[in-house]
Amino acid sequence: MSDVSARMPVPAAAPLSLDDDTLIDELITVRDYLRLAVSVFNAHDLYYGHGTDSAWDEAVALVLGALRLPHDVDPAIIDARVLRIERLRIMTLLRARATERRPLPYLLGEAFYAGFAFNVDERVLIPRSPIAELIESGFDLWFDERDPAHMLDLCAGSGCIGIAAAMMMPTTHVMLSDLSEDAIDVARSNITRHDVGDRVKAVAGDLFAPVAGQRFDLIVSNPPYVDAGDLSGMPAEFNHEPTLALGAGHDGLDLVRRMLREAREYLTDDGVLIVEVGNSERHVIETWPEVPFLWLEFARGGHGVFALTAVQLDEWATVLSR
Repeated sequence: MSDVSARMPVPAAAPLSLDDDTLIDELITVRDYLRLAVSVFNAHDLYYGHGTDSAWDEAVALVLGALRLPHDVDPAIIDARVLRIERLRIMTLLRARATERRPLPYLLGEAFYAGFAFNVDERVLIPRSPIAELIESGFDLWFDERDPAHMLDLCAGSGCIGIAAAMMMPTTHVMLSDLSEDAIDVARSNITRHDVGDRVKAVAGDLFAPVAGQRFDLIVSNPPYVDAGDLSGMPAEFNHEPTLALGAGHDGLDLVRRMLREAREYLTDDGVLIVEVGNSERHVIETWPEVPFLWLEFARGGHGVFALTAVQLDEWATVLSR
């Protein structure tokens, strides 16, 4: 090869058209579609964070989801041939994920949380809270000898936190509460899906209003907490999630302030309040520097989750009410 030819740029490959119907005639096996999906995801610079964290994991989730195969399927399935109708479904999902930037759980109508599958759609956030680790342990930092008798999942959305907790703690009765009637409809579908209607109820209303007069041993909340700065810079995938469930004012604490003022009225004397605030952790610390929030750590990642006991809420009531 001459020096000149060695310095010549390699022509860029023509962009792959996902509308090319001949693709499904050329791509036959599960392996083919996994390879295609990874290439497409990399080319479109997608954001991962709704259940996966890489193009490969997203490709596996999309292809297996499209084929109605479990995540722990025998790896030998990778060389299985894919039926034409299944190829069409994979391509439809692939186009929507890449070009519309719709999060994959919305496309599949399902998300996994704390080991359980939940119905999800654009009416609710996609489950991803690190509180899953607390659920899996039965909240044993506070309830090592018994399950909490009554739990409130506040700002429940799909109901994943409260329902998963009920599945892990078989004697606990759970209330799911959310401002959105649409979200409560989804939560009720998940109550039915997991057959926990004897111990889990869902109600709609503003914060604590739907559970007036009730007391709980445990209140857990993953409320809207994204501050204005973070909200404006979020990846396009988040535009498909309900804004009502994300943003909470300039510092992300609009609802958290109300919770800290009002939660004690709904806790038993030895009860615990656990709230996720994500990146707004810094705003909590700046707003109430004197309060000894217990900031929890998670083995699988995640941050910005605090706990306060009923005793602490009593002790710091004046500070927390400002």
